[in-house]
Amino acid sequence: MTKKALITGFTGMVGSHLADLLIKKKKFKIFGACRWRSPQDNIKHLIPKINKKEIGIEYFDLNDYSSIKNTIEKIRPDYIFHLAAQSFPKSSFKEREITYNTNLIGTDRLLHSIKTSKIDPIIHICSSSEIFGRVKKKDLPIKENNSFHPASPYAISKIGTDLIAKFYYEAYKMKILTTRMFTHTGPRRGDYFAESSFAKQIALIENGFQKNIYVGNLNSMRTIADVRDAVNAYYLLVTKKPKFGENYNIGGKFSCTVGDILKYLIKISHLKSVKIIKDKERMRPIDADLQIPDVSKFKKHTGWKPKIKFEQTMLDLLNYWRDRVSSFGPDINR
Repeated sequence: MTKKALITGFTGMVGSHLADLLIKKKKFKIFGACRWRSPQDNIKHLIPKINKKEIGIEYFDLNDYSSIKNTIEKIRPDYIFHLAAQSFPKSSFKEREITYNTNLIGTDRLLHSIKTSKIDPIIHICSSSEIFGRVKKKDLPIKENNSFHPASPYAISKIGTDLIAKFYYEAYKMKILTTRMFTHTGPRRGDYFAESSFAKQIALIENGFQKNIYVGNLNSMRTIADVRDAVNAYYLLVTKKPKFGENYNIGGKFSCTVGDILKYLIKISHLKSVKIIKDKERMRPIDADLQIPDVSKFKKHTGWKPKIKFEQTMLDLLNYWRDRVSSFGPDINR
């Protein structure tokens, strides 16, 4: 029997790639939840299926309980992948209330609506590696039981998300699993994030729309995974003998500095030389600068392993921006 899967944050990078994967699995009727004003760029290839009603679209906002409740009551999903969030750590410093309301209280609204609808779906709550924040070298690699040390309002909101998920599991026995995903990227990555901003700026320069590359902190250490490996992890999370109430670190196996990512993107570009300018507006007041995960718990339970190499991910990301710039011309540099 076909199961109903609801993806919140459907139009985002991860939501759209998850939809691609679930279509291939041919086991699910997919419903995407998004705001009516959300950009459709990431789901353009899915529009024929949406228009044929093969994929359902529900307009839904984490800041509006009635829209959440109506969506849950209408679909009554068997699986829920809760990916929607205000997901930009840097912007959270300027938009604290939106970040807290969307991520923390919005998750509570969602879980409360599920509880009161008297359905019993398997629920994936997407927390973040940012909850670990400022980690000391002696505490690397980061395990699930590392202490929280948030370095942004976004990270604080995700700690709240994490704890709310734990509360609903313990208090109401809901079928909840929580992930702390480390840096994941690839095609459709938002241009607020460093590596995607670099790829976008390179594409703009290659097309004559920009001269220099503007950067923030290049010294932060990151472990990179491909978004397509990430969504495969999420699929296994809910289908491979799920252990409700558990939380898992998930991440890639290639670690480098943000500066190393920039160097590699320049290396595979058509640029012969370029000036790199530090932009204070791109710097966070404090940074989560050592993001190296221990993912052994998740691998042991599911057998998941990242398959796509860093080099392929970066090439696909750069080509994604090349295609966008060649199709749509100049864009805001951010």
